Amino acid sequence: MLRLGAPARLVPQSQARSPVEVTIIVLSAIDQERFGLVTARDGDVTAMMLPQTLAFCRSNGVQLLIARCRTEELAAAQALERAGARLMDTLVYYVRVIVKGELPENTCKVVIRPVRPGEDEAVRRVAAESFRGYRGHYHADPRLDPAKCDEAYQSWAQRSCLSRDVAGEVLVADDGAVAGFATLRLNEPAEGEGVLFAVAPRAQGAGVYKAFMIEGMRWCRAQGAKRMVVSTQVTNLAVQKVWTRLGFEPSHSYYTFHLWFDEA
Repeated sequence: MLRLGAPARLVPQSQARSPVEVTIIVLSAIDQERFGLVTARDGDVTAMMLPQTLAFCRSNGVQLLIARCRTEELAAAQALERAGARLMDTLVYYVRVIVKGELPENTCKVVIRPVRPGEDEAVRRVAAESFRGYRGHYHADPRLDPAKCDEAYQSWAQRSCLSRDVAGEVLVADDGAVAGFATLRLNEPAEGEGVLFAVAPRAQGAGVYKAFMIEGMRWCRAQGAKRMVVSTQVTNLAVQKVWTRLGFEPSHSYYTFHLWFDEA
């Protein structure tokens, strides 16, 4: 998952629930540029903090709030529904300890290597092939232009190649040309994350995705991380099967809601 924009509000600990409840509202400049909407993001909504989130959005002229809450926070999900929000997707997270023991061997015949300068356009093209009509939270919202939703993933992939603020590393599959990519980052010193993956149709079935996961673990370990985390839609069973075979285990999950303020 990608956090975009600058923090617009931080609730101090003195106002937080016990032991600590902190909410960060993010005004997403890139979503506003793409969709022409004043958009805010709240990545960890709770029922207690939702009124302040909504007040912030209304005072800042927000048209669309993209809000995530942990699936165990049913009170938050129900509060979002009462406010008029609609469920768009459910993300599941898996984690694997990588600090000790041997990592799986990469037996893929397609070369996996770091992206090279000038390959960002090739990465964008793979994203265009792979994410057309993808059922993430953007595409699940009928009010958003599907073509612009496609562009969101293309832009994300390309910017990952160009900015270390977006991704710490981008790996590509090389079969003579860029046939897939994986973006990686460190969330904190102990945790690396595999963020965005895609394999071009011509390279599917060759074990490229599994190779990306293995090389992603090696990259995270090389950065000093003790664990690697990945996430996907709950309905994406194919990648979850790969993860479990590589030793990843379910960790936590989030609902993603969209709240349009002309409907709220």
